[in-house]
Amino acid sequence: MTQASLKMPGAEAMPEIRPILGAHHREPTVSIVIPAKNESRNLPHVFAELPDDCEVILVDGNSTDDTVKVTQRLRPDITVIGQSREGKGNALACGFAAATGDFIVMIDADGSNDPAEIPRFLAALRDGADFAKGSRFLPGGGSHDISLIRRTGNFWLNRIVNLLYGTRYTDLCYGYNAFRRECLDVMTLNAAETEGCDPGEMLWGDGFEVETLINVRIAKAGLRVTEVPSFERVRHFGASNLNAFSDGLRVLRTIHEERKGAARKTATDTPWVGREAGVSWARLSTLTEEAG
Repeated sequence: MTQASLKMPGAEAMPEIRPILGAHHREPTVSIVIPAKNESRNLPHVFAELPDDCEVILVDGNSTDDTVKVTQRLRPDITVIGQSREGKGNALACGFAAATGDFIVMIDADGSNDPAEIPRFLAALRDGADFAKGSRFLPGGGSHDISLIRRTGNFWLNRIVNLLYGTRYTDLCYGYNAFRRECLDVMTLNAAETEGCDPGEMLWGDGFEVETLINVRIAKAGLRVTEVPSFERVRHFGASNLNAFSDGLRVLRTIHEERKGAARKTATDTPWVGREAGVSWARLSTLTEEAG
């Protein structure tokens, strides 16, 4: 398996992973978060390939088809939740808040992400990565779905982030990723309802720009990233809700706002509820803490 490790700038003083060596050296638990809206015909293809020994959380975006019924029929032990606002980013935030696993995998419901690749992502985390990032542009990766305009936009947005943050990402706008649950405190995505937010309103971070927001905040925190080759398939049924132009602009503005650090109403600046670490397979720590 080919993987590319990305060392972020200033990594010498940034958080690294320090395994907690328990008496029984238990295996990490895994949660899979799947945002879905009107994907009832695609879900059988996704669920047929999901691993059995994991927690699966489906976040339903007010589907008008049989998404929830199909989900519960295919996997009776699944957790199905709703979302507090609109958009994929909000769906992921809600799913992450409900997840209990040591490792969390984010995967699409349209069948474009291959669940058979999940072991690649988990292996990267076991090998010491904090964040395992899928890439269609590594050897062994690819896509049958990405259009020329999306590929071009992704290329230039990727170049901008790498230039601003000194990263070596190869695929900024790809949503197939896995990470240690401690990364949630770095991402600071908030699923809570926001006072003054109108029904149907999307805050920054609630849309498809969430993938860029996560990648930028992981980079800013100096966490250890490993890119994992992934092959994107064509969705089986229906059409994507992504709009290359409008969502591309949201991504660009997200990069700008994260760099500028301006105060504005976003999906991530609402009061944050701290998480209890509990018994975790590993945790994030800093070298200065270890030295002390």
